[in-house]
Amino acid sequence: MSISNKMKMFAKNSSWIRKMFEEGARMKAKYGADNVYDFSIGNPDAPPPSQFDKILQEVAQDNTPEVHGYTSSDGHLWVREAIAKKISAEQEVTVTGHDMLMTYGAAGGLNIALKTILNPGDEVIVLAPYFVDYLHYIDNHGGTSVVVETDKEFNLDLNAIGAAVNNKTKAILINSPNNPCGQIYSESAMAALGSLLQEASEKFRQAIFIIADEPYRKIVFDGHQVPSIFKVYRNSIIVTSYSKDLSLPGERIGHLAVHPEIDEKEQLLQALGLANRILGFMNAPAIMQRAVGAYPDGSVDISLYTQRRESICSVLQEAGYEFTKPKGTFYIFPKSPIADEVKFVAMLQDQKILTVPGRGFGMPGYFRIAFCAPDEVIKKSSEGFNRAMAMVS
Repeated sequence: MSISNKMKMFAKNSSWIRKMFEEGARMKAKYGADNVYDFSIGNPDAPPPSQFDKILQEVAQDNTPEVHGYTSSDGHLWVREAIAKKISAEQEVTVTGHDMLMTYGAAGGLNIALKTILNPGDEVIVLAPYFVDYLHYIDNHGGTSVVVETDKEFNLDLNAIGAAVNNKTKAILINSPNNPCGQIYSESAMAALGSLLQEASEKFRQAIFIIADEPYRKIVFDGHQVPSIFKVYRNSIIVTSYSKDLSLPGERIGHLAVHPEIDEKEQLLQALGLANRILGFMNAPAIMQRAVGAYPDGSVDISLYTQRRESICSVLQEAGYEFTKPKGTFYIFPKSPIADEVKFVAMLQDQKILTVPGRGFGMPGYFRIAFCAPDEVIKKSSEGFNRAMAMVS
């Protein structure tokens, strides 16, 4: 067999999200798209701001010589400086364009961060529920994932995190607002986490990093805010993308920023730039760099997602599902009414409703609904959610 054993294993246990997405395509072909209620994939459908559309058109018309040439591996400095002002406001810590680099989406940013800090066998704590590809990213660079569960409402369990930290721990990877549950880790919890990691770093005489994956930072509800990571912990790295901020997932544009006082900053930034090249992410797309650099603070109108959150919560509540109302993102993570959530997801599928089993996010017994779907889809799914619940009641 020409395929590696590891990749055969990964393929066998491949993403439940993709499995359900592909099943959705099959069902739509069989029953018609209007008769299938697809909540399987988090493909943002709020339109990009009209101002961004205008900027993108202007950028595309620029025919300056070498405008499409290579940039530095860190990205255009003027773009980084513009985005650094946005990061400084969000983090309440002054960040410059030299503290960051442009990346090939958040996935590219996470991979270069892990490539830069991990030695073989180093451990990275991942909080369940988590985005499925985190485990693969860590494995890509010789690390070992250590999964720690959050509490019943998906908040940080600091005791569990503390118990997992040891002399092999190199980082903790957090995602807030969280995919799949929509939880935002509180400012007090993040401060406590910073203190815990500082004590552990001193005990084990090595830096333990926080890597914060923040693509949903601007999709928050009810006046909630995502707390600053840089304010509470010096050895922290922020990675994000414009996939959700501006509804540009297919354009693969993001950035990474390090705390301005992070340990060994110059060597770290040099290594990050090198990782950007040797992993094949050399040059975040130049045209998209210029577009987001001209509109660094932009965001979609999240009122669309706010309304859809209310709609899906009403549907689930009326049908008797147990769930924690999401504070951000466009996901909700209800508890399965039966222990085997894969079986229940199949029951929903019989109702032509596509969701994703919680074990795909490291948390069996739950299932994910991506409510970035048309209002009519949410409304029409109501009867199916009710029928599936009635079957197990």
